[in-house]
Amino acid sequence: MNQEIKIRKLRENDCTNIVSAFEIQGWNQKLSHFQNYLDEQKKKKRDVLIATSNDEFLGYLTIVWNSNYPPFRETAIPEIVDFNVLDKYQKHGVGSKLLDAAENAIKKVSEYAGIGVGLFPDYGNAQRLYVKRGYIPDGLGIYKEGCHPQFGDIVTVDDALALYFTKKLR
Repeated sequence: MNQEIKIRKLRENDCTNIVSAFEIQGWNQKLSHFQNYLDEQKKKKRDVLIATSNDEFLGYLTIVWNSNYPPFRETAIPEIVDFNVLDKYQKHGVGSKLLDAAENAIKKVSEYAGIGVGLFPDYGNAQRLYVKRGYIPDGLGIYKEGCHPQFGDIVTVDDALALYFTKKLR
């Protein structure tokens, strides 16, 4: 990618552009999803960082300041959630720029950043990226729908099944 990548917070007029960009890629993203993110950003529950180049949308991530994942919530670790870079911009530094911005924002309020990642091959690029950037598993195992499944439990592998990582920022 030859153009400069800029990172900024989500604005109201971004929501339809994001939905359109993902639609072209074949992903069904709902406008209400991003409007809800914008509302949560206004209420300071979440920050939504978007990457652009020449005003073209490249990707986004969100920072949830009070995580839904109990081990992060109990220790006041903000969580990077819903991290997506358009396929055509992956492996061009967009994700790294988004993570740099998120980590810089988080380290103002926390010594650690948290992140969860899915376990099937669609998440392979993200899994590798997090490890390369110094994220390590939190040691609690996989998590899904309010619990850490135990040996012998049967779970469905889907987007809700995740492994959580932390990174020391300062």
